[in-house]
Amino acid sequence: MSPSRILALDYGSVHTGVAISDPTGTIVRPLDSTTAAASPEGLKGIAGIVDQEEVSAVVVGLPVSLSGELGAQAQETQVFVDALREALTVPVITWDERFTSKMAAEKGRFSHSNTHSLAACCLLQDYLESGEFRHRAGLEQD
Repeated sequence: MSPSRILALDYGSVHTGVAISDPTGTIVRPLDSTTAAASPEGLKGIAGIVDQEEVSAVVVGLPVSLSGELGAQAQETQVFVDALREALTVPVITWDERFTSKMAAEKGRFSHSNTHSLAACCLLQDYLESGEFRHRAGLEQD
């Protein structure tokens, strides 16, 4: 499988950050955040991005606690992921996002309105640098 665009979502019940990779999986850029992503309109909007940008997979940040437990926010995110899987024809992957929002806030160069999508960029960069992405994209070297 050749590399292609990956979409990342930093889910929140009000604002969801959105980021996308280039087709090689090298460069990550933020897109406008979306509101009410779990609503029918929000899911339709995400499906539109997936189609328009020719996305091959969606990565959703899963807010795991520092102890590794799934709290209320993670459970809400999982409900969103399940709805997203029903709405899309591409794989939806959850990814540990423990430190992405903090990393985004520390960047400090962006306005608060961009913090959500910057967190999605951090999430996506982490995923792209992982062995999981390299394995799925057939980029592992023997």
